[in-house]
Amino acid sequence: MTTAAFVKIVSVLSTLQLLLVVVHVHGFTLPRSPSSTSTTTSLKVVGQQAESFGPASVLRSLKRELPQIDWLAQGEGNPDNKINIPPYVQQVLSQPEAPQREAEHADRTQRIRSRFEEAADDARALRGMCVGEYDDKAWWRSPGSPGQRLVTPEQPLRVLIAGGGLAGLVAAAACHAKGMKVAIFEQASSYAPYGGPIQIQSNALRAIQRISPKCYEELVQAGTVTADRVSGLKIGYRKGNKLAGLYDAGDWLVRFDTVGPALEAGLPATVVVDRPVIQQIMVQHGIPEGAVRIQSRIESYETNAQDGTIVATLKDGTKTYGDVLIGADGIWSQIRKLMHGLDEGAGGFAASGAAGGALDDREARKLAKDTVKIAQKAARRYSGFTCYASLADHRASNIEDVSYQILLGEKKYFVSTDGGGERQQWFALIREPAGGIDPEPTEDDPHPKLTRLRKEFASLGSGGDADGNEWDPFGLELINASNEDDIKRRDLYDGAPLLATVDPQRLWSPWAKGPVALCGDAVHPMMPNLGQGGCQATEDGFRLAEELAKVRHTDDIAGALGQYSRVRVIRTSIIQGFAQLGSDLLVDFDLMMTIPILGPFFLRMTQLSMPWVLRFLYTAEF
Repeated sequence: MTTAAFVKIVSVLSTLQLLLVVVHVHGFTLPRSPSSTSTTTSLKVVGQQAESFGPASVLRSLKRELPQIDWLAQGEGNPDNKINIPPYVQQVLSQPEAPQREAEHADRTQRIRSRFEEAADDARALRGMCVGEYDDKAWWRSPGSPGQRLVTPEQPLRVLIAGGGLAGLVAAAACHAKGMKVAIFEQASSYAPYGGPIQIQSNALRAIQRISPKCYEELVQAGTVTADRVSGLKIGYRKGNKLAGLYDAGDWLVRFDTVGPALEAGLPATVVVDRPVIQQIMVQHGIPEGAVRIQSRIESYETNAQDGTIVATLKDGTKTYGDVLIGADGIWSQIRKLMHGLDEGAGGFAASGAAGGALDDREARKLAKDTVKIAQKAARRYSGFTCYASLADHRASNIEDVSYQILLGEKKYFVSTDGGGERQQWFALIREPAGGIDPEPTEDDPHPKLTRLRKEFASLGSGGDADGNEWDPFGLELINASNEDDIKRRDLYDGAPLLATVDPQRLWSPWAKGPVALCGDAVHPMMPNLGQGGCQATEDGFRLAEELAKVRHTDDIAGALGQYSRVRVIRTSIIQGFAQLGSDLLVDFDLMMTIPILGPFFLRMTQLSMPWVLRFLYTAEF
């Protein structure tokens, strides 16, 4: 199959997915059992319970009604499914061009952890931020020359950016590299040193390399290569039968490498880097000193009818002036709300790449309930999953062979990835209504999040979870290595790509209107299954600057931003559709393990498709 043919197939799948999303957004619901439409939990939270639907729902109901033959489920799983690195993966990892695995050692662990602390100190001290003299004399405080004008090295484009997370930083660095003036306005009260590491995959690394070779070099040096080991999907607990295949807890279902497709495309290998370190590198080497201003939420903007310039007003009333405004302010984007005239409340507090993980449990509880209302106003889709996440200071038992794995189950799954420095970043995704919160700690239960997670992923010999499934012990290995306070919980939302519209202006210029454009999660929030959310935001920043760099007169700004969005929207829609479809399919993966013929076929097709998916993701052109 050629790459072109694959893209056509992907486009069809994406279109079908977009149709489902459009139906959902416009208020139609897919057939579900009456009892599942609205669920009230013991926490008095009302929402729609996520569950199987369509063919999967029929198959699950049929399976429950059919007589179960115990003999079919007896026996041992295939020994080949217990091998971490099969020969076909080892062959790729052994290529001379592939990065060779360097075993964990104390010096590297100390280097990575020390760099994290250094970056955290910089963030707390506001080093390189817009404070004091930088703030008083900032270029964006002046309206500049009136009237439309030529764009020259002496009078470059002036770009205002809402949001200081990864999307905003990369967009600013890309525009600065093209000679533009840039200013970032981040609403957080501090540039918080929070959050787990980020996988910077091969396609995003190439974008950063083109934007700033220095930033690229610093990121690679600071990061941990994860493409030098195996990745894949495992079954969380014993499943299957003699007709469809038997799988023990922790058996591999799909194994793949990420370095092969990267090498084919001539791209660098994926690395994982701490979020504060990424911020530090981009602030130090990607943008001018004093370009980031915190406690600065852009509340409104207007376009000057005479010359098309932007006047953006901050929450404290400060006026800012520029030629271009970029909304990189996250899934609950205020700029998106204003651009598309969404209802009041659609632009809620954005847990952006600069602030989100800084929330304490009290703030998180309030935000969980508020987000349900915000999502309705903002036309965002609740995925059906709440997500617990943490970074465990723990050397994983499989660290030398495995960089990324998912343990699959019917109502939940557990994701883990190497975080560098003998740490593991993990995510526990559990199906339940939106807006749920955990009980507050008590004397009897001082660690309510850990208590719940230990029950949800109860391991072999414990009696299992609420459904009697005894999970592979790796999940508990990481959960037990984590602290209660370090575990963050949030509901996962995504949204229809902005192609899901009949507005002619948005069809022609999906992410832009006049001198205002959107990027990152503001336009394509996606489920985390592919790890491409930040990577696509990075590609956005690169393409945005490339198109703006062609502008020779301020009259051309709107056309350049429209072209940027037309170039980006198809690729991101396909990837977003993949991520959403993948999340929906994962929860029914366990069902396939029990269906003769169909189950093995589905599994085989998943195995065969992964290299093609990665080839589509890892492209040098975006």
